Amino acid sequence: MLAAPVQGGMGQYVRKYKNVKASSKQLQKLDKYNHLIEYFSSFAYFKARHKVNPDFMRALILSESNANPQALSKKYAKGLAQIMNETGKIAARDLSRRNFNFRYVSKAKLRNLQPRDLYDPAVNILLACYLISKYNHDFNGKLDLVVAAWNAGAGSIKNNRPPQYKETLNLIGKVNGYFVYFMRQRQKGVRYAAYRR
Repeated sequence: MLAAPVQGGMGQYVRKYKNVKASSKQLQKLDKYNHLIEYFSSFAYFKARHKVNPDFMRALILSESNANPQALSKKYAKGLAQIMNETGKIAARDLSRRNFNFRYVSKAKLRNLQPRDLYDPAVNILLACYLISKYNHDFNGKLDLVVAAWNAGAGSIKNNRPPQYKETLNLIGKVNGYFVYFMRQRQKGVRYAAYRR
């Protein structure tokens, strides 16, 4: 995953969140889900050895819901990563057909996903990791395009550029800011979760 380049109208949004930091309260909320983030980020969903960066997932979750598993947007996106019902259902069906066996989420749950299941942190994080992995694969890990596909749909990306929607550009900036923050913390040796087998 590459930090977003500062270009065109997106630059102001990247600069806006340049120095964002997660508060101790946010980190405490996120801590409840770190084992799930680490676990579901450890799978190569689309290409061998290409996994989702768990710090990117932390950044996405803080940006989308402030680590609130009961979050509901005006457009009815649900849970930690704010997943729409139809998007979740399609991703869950795709995952249920693949050769993965997960802890925390059964194939039966994925095959029969209900809208309320998106409030389950394990289900939400699994689907988010799967979708982000897909967008990473499709857009060569370019953060701005990955977040744009996440927020506005892959079809909104034209000429290898994110759509110029204020909401999408703001989310790109916010995710980028938190992602850079978490990467810097990791460089300082701060650990967020112990992955337990």
